[in-house]
Amino acid sequence: MTAQTFDPGAAAARATEAILRDTLHGEHRGVVVDSPPGAGKSTLVVRAALELADAGRPLMVIAQTNAQVDDLVLRLAEKNPELPVGRLHSSDTDPYDKALDELPGVRTSAKAADLAGVPVVLSTAAKWAHVTVDEPWRHAIVDEAYQMRSDALLAVAGLFERALFVGDPGQLDPFAIVGSEQWAGLSYDPSASAVTTLLAHNPELPQHRLPVSWRLPASAAPLVSDAFYPYTPFRSGTDHGDRGLVFAVPSDGSGPDRVIDEAAASGWGLLELPARHTPRTDPEAVRAVAAVVRRLLDRGGAATSERGTGPVPLTADRIAVGTAHRDQAAAVRAALAELGVADVTVDTANRLQGREYDVTVVLHPLSGRPDATAFHLETGRLCVLASRHRHACIVVCRAGVAELLDDYPSTDPVQLGTLVKFPDGWEANHAVLAHLTEHRVTWQP
Repeated sequence: MTAQTFDPGAAAARATEAILRDTLHGEHRGVVVDSPPGAGKSTLVVRAALELADAGRPLMVIAQTNAQVDDLVLRLAEKNPELPVGRLHSSDTDPYDKALDELPGVRTSAKAADLAGVPVVLSTAAKWAHVTVDEPWRHAIVDEAYQMRSDALLAVAGLFERALFVGDPGQLDPFAIVGSEQWAGLSYDPSASAVTTLLAHNPELPQHRLPVSWRLPASAAPLVSDAFYPYTPFRSGTDHGDRGLVFAVPSDGSGPDRVIDEAAASGWGLLELPARHTPRTDPEAVRAVAAVVRRLLDRGGAATSERGTGPVPLTADRIAVGTAHRDQAAAVRAALAELGVADVTVDTANRLQGREYDVTVVLHPLSGRPDATAFHLETGRLCVLASRHRHACIVVCRAGVAELLDDYPSTDPVQLGTLVKFPDGWEANHAVLAHLTEHRVTWQP
């Protein structure tokens, strides 16, 4: 008996149809969808919004940032230019993307009353929290629901009758600036994600998952799935050989060039610097990151994929650098400027969430550190950094991280009543590092 060939398009279509069926015709007040990186989460949100609008059901859409809201508005307008869409915004100066003003079907206002009768109204959770209505919306869609705190969900829960919650459980947890230990283990912990609290009180709600990542290549999906999504595994939408990365200029034999060639061939590369405890903005590691980016551009890279018939130049806007801290990102930007590099995205994991590039260069969160804190071991941070690429990910790191992890095993206290986050950051870091070691290039700058 031969194994049945996996059809990613068919699997994704079946999952989407089941989600839409429960959303439009189900009896439950909520539907939860888990989405791995690059699985088409925004595409699902837009399609669900369009189908609900077509069915004559007014809805509100809740996202977590203005950029996410603007992106969804642009996508809706692109799919159906005739559909009236409302963009509810704050009273700040420059509160939304001015590109929305060019769209005839989009109405913008700082007052919800001005958008009454519009089939689809979108805004941030923070803005929706200040809205009051006489009659709630029949439907809501909550985008990036795992990045929404449960207290933010409570603030808007009275605005709608039923909701579709879509998010990525492997990304960074919701951000809180105050300690939340006093609520740990309680079903109404305000710092917990909206989905965690929702399911704690409503375990019977339908839960779905998108089974295919269209972003991550076949070289990356198995590692990211195993390390960060062991209970909700996914596959790549492409196979080995569907994508390629080639360079017109041959290697000069340096560490940056050798790791670039390794990443082009295998999808992963680890540029390992000598072991040393360093300041957070390790000048040598920062220069190594900048050197890799400079060589990526100098060598005339071209990417081929299932999206087109010919190679596409690897330009600066298709490369990103990811760091754990803002001062590290600032140091990398300065180093790139010294090398004459512009238009490369350099940012922290928090700000890179939801974004996609052809090649990413990552400064490992534990590189050069004397200890492994909870911040640096956070599973979602490493997951974001390792899952932004379509072709290759190059990690720059000092030697000794494996030993550091063994010296600092996970010691987080276990709180009664809390869901244990699995895998923990210690285990995920070990899994990723073990894989990267197979693609290691040692370099003494």
